[in-house]
Amino acid sequence: MSESIVSVFSDHVCQLGEGPSYDPATDTLYWFDIVNGQLLEQRLSGGAVKIHELGQMASAVAIVDDRRQLIATETGLHVRDVATGKLTLHTPIEADNAVTRSNDSRVHPCGAFWVGTMGKGEEKAAGSIYWFFKGELRRLYADITVPNSICFSEDGTIAYYTDTSTGLLMRVGCDPATGLPVGEPKVFVDHRSAKGYIDGSVLDGDGILWNACWGGSVVEAYGPDGKLHGQTRRWCTRCRAGVRSTSVPRKSNAFAVRW
Repeated sequence: MSESIVSVFSDHVCQLGEGPSYDPATDTLYWFDIVNGQLLEQRLSGGAVKIHELGQMASAVAIVDDRRQLIATETGLHVRDVATGKLTLHTPIEADNAVTRSNDSRVHPCGAFWVGTMGKGEEKAAGSIYWFFKGELRRLYADITVPNSICFSEDGTIAYYTDTSTGLLMRVGCDPATGLPVGEPKVFVDHRSAKGYIDGSVLDGDGILWNACWGGSVVEAYGPDGKLHGQTRRWCTRCRAGVRSTSVPRKSNAFAVRW
């Protein structure tokens, strides 16, 4: 694996950065400061970061069209009007549970949205991973402490996720037409004896899984066989591919890593 080149993408300081998502139509990266309830927006070509105050904790965005976004928040899925910033609750998720908030989430290639929830104080087994598609919401996995690493193969046939507290990165078959898991999850990477904790992940077009290792100051690359292919040293919590580089927000800044 070639040597990586790391640079600062945005010097905006986040208290808890999460959820980078790229919109190719506008060449824009979106990400969140969860604790401060902010959606951040910046063109890859440069310019100042735009800060959108959401009024509640939020962690993930899905692009609906050029006018609307779907935002995962501590109360559920909200439709955001891009022009006005107005949030409209679409589907409540644990809205009556003041203990939990949204965390790592990602859109499946078919358009289904996997959404993770967790305790605001990392309460043990307080969270879940949900599936949302065409107006239907299902809980896929319960008793999750810190949901992370939700990502999918390019053809939509494999899903990955972790409960960071377990040290195990899981892999499960997936229906490419619906984004629903097929069969029982199996351990893809056992990280329990390694430094740091499995956090956000993304799969690239070659089937390599890139994981931002919290507390390990590293981004790790795993092949389809689950073996470590390489790593780059960087403080980070979440990976995002498809933006001409891999963008990795961390607690303070957002970085771009090129291989």
